[in-house]
Amino acid sequence: MARILIPFLIFLLLLVTWVSLGLGSVPVPVWDGLWGWLQDDNSRAALIIGEVRLPRTLLALTVGAALGLAGAALQGLLRNPLAEPGLVGASQGAALGAAMVFYFGLFAGLGGLATAFAGLLGAAVTLLVMLVLAGSGRPALVIMAGLAISTVAGAALAVVLNFAPNPYAMQELVFWLLGSVSNRGLDSLWILLPALLIGGLLIWQQRHLLAALSLGESVAESMGLSVARGSRLTALGVATLVGASVSVAGSIGFVGLLVPHIMRPWVGHRPDRLLIPSALLGAILVCAADICVRAMPPGPELKLGVLTSLLGAPLFIWLVWKERKRWH
Repeated sequence: MARILIPFLIFLLLLVTWVSLGLGSVPVPVWDGLWGWLQDDNSRAALIIGEVRLPRTLLALTVGAALGLAGAALQGLLRNPLAEPGLVGASQGAALGAAMVFYFGLFAGLGGLATAFAGLLGAAVTLLVMLVLAGSGRPALVIMAGLAISTVAGAALAVVLNFAPNPYAMQELVFWLLGSVSNRGLDSLWILLPALLIGGLLIWQQRHLLAALSLGESVAESMGLSVARGSRLTALGVATLVGASVSVAGSIGFVGLLVPHIMRPWVGHRPDRLLIPSALLGAILVCAADICVRAMPPGPELKLGVLTSLLGAPLFIWLVWKERKRWH
């Protein structure tokens, strides 16, 4: 079964991609629209597919893959199935950077990319501070430093919200923080894709460390692996993925927490084998959730992050209950 897992996930990925491209208030032939867009055609099908549905679909897939991969890596690093990617502090730093755009108009010359760029910059600053504070790079210290920086960044964001000079800007920021992939263009992918590649590569290079850590730090060190250096690089990769995702799409919760849980039994509970399936399933779930958002009746759109939280919270409660029964 494990041998067909990735091909099956790829099939599901292609299926939800096709459904997402074909879903909308206006029926459009997907192939004709894609071909027309590639040919710089100005037909209605090409404009709808290329300018509206394709960016939204690709962004949902990329954000989901980043969050799923980050969750699998962090849970493997900490050997804790309840670890969540937000622990490294990058999401709060990204939100703080975005708030500076909404309130103070930073990077106005970048136009629609200003929020994403400022969010990525905020995530990078919090990441650097976290790594300096972590010092030795032990997994426990990395997470303690991440929690500390996350708390500070969250408090700073609360101060900014409290003294918001413009209530409309505050409302816009709050809606942005709820998480969504709508009204984004392909330009946003130029920020998210490099972060996904860099963060994914950093994590993939430490897959042997993640496998060895499942047997304990002493075993990993006896195998000639540097736990401190590998922990810092893994945390760097996680923070890059999470910070870039939040900077582009806002906060989309529970994906990085639940996706590794769903995949873990199918890979023999191996942290190194969990990475790629978690990235694929994360992309599938976020895209499927966005399809559900778009399929709802006309009216105010339910934010993607709200839907993932509504669906993820009961699953998380079930996981906690399952863990409790196992320990009893």
